[in-house]
Amino acid sequence: MEENKNAKDEELFTNEPELITKKRAKTKTEEAKDEPNEKEEISELDKLKKKVAELEEEIKIRDDKYLRMAAEYDNFRRRSREERDAVYGTAMADTVSELLPIIDNLERAAGFDGDKVAEGLKMISASVAAVFEKLGVEAFGAPGDTFDPNLHNAVMHEENEEKNEGEITEVYQKGYKKGNRIIRFAMVKSAN
Repeated sequence: MEENKNAKDEELFTNEPELITKKRAKTKTEEAKDEPNEKEEISELDKLKKKVAELEEEIKIRDDKYLRMAAEYDNFRRRSREERDAVYGTAMADTVSELLPIIDNLERAAGFDGDKVAEGLKMISASVAAVFEKLGVEAFGAPGDTFDPNLHNAVMHEENEEKNEGEITEVYQKGYKKGNRIIRFAMVKSAN
């Protein structure tokens, strides 16, 4: 039995190089199956190059779109600023042109004596009221109105039992507003 075992061991050692060679040949064949051939590698490389080119083109398109959008926004801001400046200039010119006749009348009134000056000032006051009406500006704050802290600035207060609570007794300066916007608060004296 021992001889039989020794014979098998000798056979293994003598056939060992042949077994190793077969094993190596098998491994190379399997490796050849696992590794792609050169044509497949080139095809894959071409696909990747094409994909990179497509992505670079998409980046260029997006960059161009971004630059155009930024330029359009800058143009919009510039146009908006120019329009705002033009509107302000136009509004200022329209307002001044409405006030010029008043200035002319004041200059004419300065040349008169006595009673004619008072008459001229009344006419100028009427023309100011007409200009304000045309511009949509209205005056407020008259004696007898009720005091409103949103419209009036009370600079004096008096105790008067004949007047109602918060009644305006004197107006030192009229207030002016355009719509809901207060241009100037009325300066008044209020009672109680």
